[in-house]
Amino acid sequence: MATLKELADLVGGAVVGEDSLEIKRLATIEHAVPGEITFLGNAKYLAYLKDCRASAVIAPPGVEAGGMSVLTCANPYLAVAKVQAHLHVKRPEPLGVLDGAFVHPEAQLGEGVTVHPGCVVERGARIGAGTILYPGVIVYSDAEIGRDCVLHAHSVVREGCLLGQRVILQPGAVIGADGFGYAPDGERYVAIPQVGTVVLEDDVEIGANACIDRGAIGETRIGRGSKIDNLVMIAHNVEIEENCILVSQVGVAGSTKIGKHCTFGGQAGVAGHLKVGANTTVGARGAVMSSYAGDGVISGTPAIPHKEWLKSAKVYTRLPEMRREIQRLKKEVAALQDQKAKEN
Repeated sequence: MATLKELADLVGGAVVGEDSLEIKRLATIEHAVPGEITFLGNAKYLAYLKDCRASAVIAPPGVEAGGMSVLTCANPYLAVAKVQAHLHVKRPEPLGVLDGAFVHPEAQLGEGVTVHPGCVVERGARIGAGTILYPGVIVYSDAEIGRDCVLHAHSVVREGCLLGQRVILQPGAVIGADGFGYAPDGERYVAIPQVGTVVLEDDVEIGANACIDRGAIGETRIGRGSKIDNLVMIAHNVEIEENCILVSQVGVAGSTKIGKHCTFGGQAGVAGHLKVGANTTVGARGAVMSSYAGDGVISGTPAIPHKEWLKSAKVYTRLPEMRREIQRLKKEVAALQDQKAKEN
């Protein structure tokens, strides 16, 4: 619980109305009740405010809330994230190593670590202070996990991989699986030993059942603050710089380099050994088949500048009609040519 003024101070906003209101939780604009705060992130929901029962609303400056107190701020969406974390996200008390967990005698655990039943921490692994391993987590030998990380159930960190501070792995995430590398000998495919590692820098988050493959030689690296959604596949020796967003089912092939502040929509893909420059946005299902300098939006298969893709998509929907028109024109031209030939 917090007062509206405390929340305003938290997000760097201001209160229009009663700043001493006590707020218990955040709620949607349709379902909020007294004691809760809601938010207006999109102007199309403005009409809902007249029937909203919340005690207060987070909104951009200038919004009239019909007598409801308003926490005004320039970026309501960011404010929602901070308020949600403050009101709802409470880190559990450390529990130590619980019965049913296995921690090798030569593993190192920092102060305040929690290891739940079913976890395995192998020889030489190092777990930083305050980190939580939920049931079924496996940490292979010589892996290193920083402080205040959260590894959810059945996530795996393979041998020698390095996680920075405050890293979050959602259930089933696999860090450091063997890269997909095989050499043909004319008859069969011979596995190339994948002897590299994975580095996840500070504040990286990896979604459920995502896989970050280890480098064949060297490392696969995910830059500070990057967020990777569920079911994303990152191949060996990929380098992703800081603060990138990869939405569900994105695939990045081996040895590709992605610059900082890039966003990849759902099911987008990148071919191997390419460079995607900083501040690139790739639309959903976009297929990046060649390197891109950055600072732009690309879409489609193969990915091209988004405005060009929109023009192409508009034409694509008319292709059957255009085909019929072309066939008709061909017949008319043929008829005119026949007529001209007869006249000569």
